[in-house]
Amino acid sequence: MTFAATILTLYPEMFPGPLGLSLAGRALGEGKWSLDARNIRDFATDKHSTVDGTPAGGGAGMVLRPDILAAAIDSVSAGRPLLAMTPRGAPLTQARVRRLAEGPGVTILCGRFEGFDERIFAAREIEEVSIGDYILSGGEMGAMVLLDACIRLLPGVMGAAHSGVDESFETGLLEYPQYTRPYEWEGRTIPEVLRSGDHARISAWRKHMAETETRLRRPDLWERHEGARVQSPSGARRTKKDA
Repeated sequence: MTFAATILTLYPEMFPGPLGLSLAGRALGEGKWSLDARNIRDFATDKHSTVDGTPAGGGAGMVLRPDILAAAIDSVSAGRPLLAMTPRGAPLTQARVRRLAEGPGVTILCGRFEGFDERIFAAREIEEVSIGDYILSGGEMGAMVLLDACIRLLPGVMGAAHSGVDESFETGLLEYPQYTRPYEWEGRTIPEVLRSGDHARISAWRKHMAETETRLRRPDLWERHEGARVQSPSGARRTKKDA
């Protein structure tokens, strides 16, 4: 089954963009995923191809019209998650990316200007997604981020089958530090344990370093990880005293 991505955007020429290069580009050429970028303006009904209007109640900017958005959405075959890139959406996580990558694909709605008329979210089943607490000019860059994260997890895209498993966020932790040749560089050497050939020691070191990195760099992730570790099979949280 090919992972199919449909992008609804005012700038279809932005695609595939970076997704046409490296792993994603090679996978696209090999048919491991497909891309269909559709211009929202094609669904306008007047001679000026109008897709937006001034905000009701006044204010700066323009708002994308719900009737035009609905026509664009309805042109896409059902059966795939419909996502909208928006700052108020749920933060994108590796767990959500993995679930999307395991499915048939996605349809992504990219906004511009002041965003979408709110009625589109009541009229259509749309999952709102955010890639971070900052504002971009439109949803296209966010869509590329989401697709890149999904595509690299598709079967056969990465060289080694386990390449996407032992990474940051996959286990709730940041990844352990990585090293390669030369052994010594500017007076700094690769940790001896990584040259020992003792796989048990190496595994223990990597686990310890992943925990240390997460605790120091992302205390929010560490707190969630620790919370998950002290949860009983029934789902009840154990306290440190109980543990």
